[in-house]
Parts: sequence; structure tokens; C-alpha cells
Amino acid sequence: MKAQSKAQQRAAGAALSAKRGETNPEELRGASQEMFDRMSEEELKEIASTERQGLPDHVEADD
Repeated sequence: MKAQSKAQQRAAGAALSAKRGETNPEELRGASQEMFDRMSEEELKEIASTERQGLPDHVEADD
């Protein structure tokens, strides 16, 4: 799974950092907190490693 926006890629990077113990999980908010709770380290790594060039800043959420 690849990131669909720069915001999603950054949130995955923050969640991955917390999952690895590099940052405090209590500092996460919003999407990064949800990603931390629901995704494996491998899934987060894949999203966080998406090339940012050409991605939109944000994508509208599908509700």
C-alpha cells in the first residue's frame, strides 16, 4: 500500500517512529495515532517510504 498524499506519508512516518520506540506514542495525534494503533511496523514502513514527489498535500477522506 502506498501513501495517497504527503500528509498520509508524514503521519505514517510519525507512527513508525513511535512503533520503533524512537518517539513517545503519547505525542501522536489524529491519523498518526490511528495508524500506530491499527497497523504493523511493516505496513507503516511501506507507506512511510512512498516517494513524495508528485503526491498531493492532502486527499479528501471518503466517508
